[in-house]
Amino acid sequence: MANIIITGASSGVGFEAVLDLTANKDNKVIALARSADKLRKLHEIATSLNPDGGQLFPAQFDIVYDEYQRSLIPFIKSKFDTVDILINNAGMLVNKPFLETTIEDFTQVIQTNLFGHVQMIKHVVPLMKKGSHIVNIGSMGGYQGSVKFPGLAAYSASKAAIAVLTECLAEEFKEQEISVNCLALGSAQTEMFEAAFPSMQAGTLAFEMGRYIAEFAQNGHKFYNGKVLPVANTTP
Repeated sequence: MANIIITGASSGVGFEAVLDLTANKDNKVIALARSADKLRKLHEIATSLNPDGGQLFPAQFDIVYDEYQRSLIPFIKSKFDTVDILINNAGMLVNKPFLETTIEDFTQVIQTNLFGHVQMIKHVVPLMKKGSHIVNIGSMGGYQGSVKFPGLAAYSASKAAIAVLTECLAEEFKEQEISVNCLALGSAQTEMFEAAFPSMQAGTLAFEMGRYIAEFAQNGHKFYNGKVLPVANTTP
């Protein structure tokens, strides 16, 4: 049995990862997102696909602005004794030429793609035990040495930050035996990909990438710790 928290669960690869995670009847999943309507849809689809599957607890929560101690942590403790897996998947993208990207744009992207995850990790790690796994969802845009694309400076910089944070935290959490890895995702056919590359077809379907994330979250820490792993079969 695994107790799992995933952010950014209302669309894209996060949505698909939840469907895969709840296919296992032994899993209990807290799915977080800002949209209550999309979370209701997720619950309906997960229940339909996996009537005998794991337990799903959707919760509307903004990882940047909402209250952790007064809201999220009591909710988690009401469902789980401990947390085995945290998947930091929430994210946002701004697609603008660098000179048109405002400081407010940068701030908003970095708050969601970095500070929100920092907040989540700081509050959830005290609930984790030995053998737990934190998976940060990065991007090939933030992977050093990869091809970069115009308009995505803020997004790519924020994803580079989460990659280095992963390496730092893996070292810090060694004594607790909590593994931390980052999946630098390539293209998957999601709303975010379409915002970044409006006229292109992604190399991977969202459900395929979601399945990969779910599998890695449950088993990747047996093989990796402190790694930033490129997951891409096309460029972009």
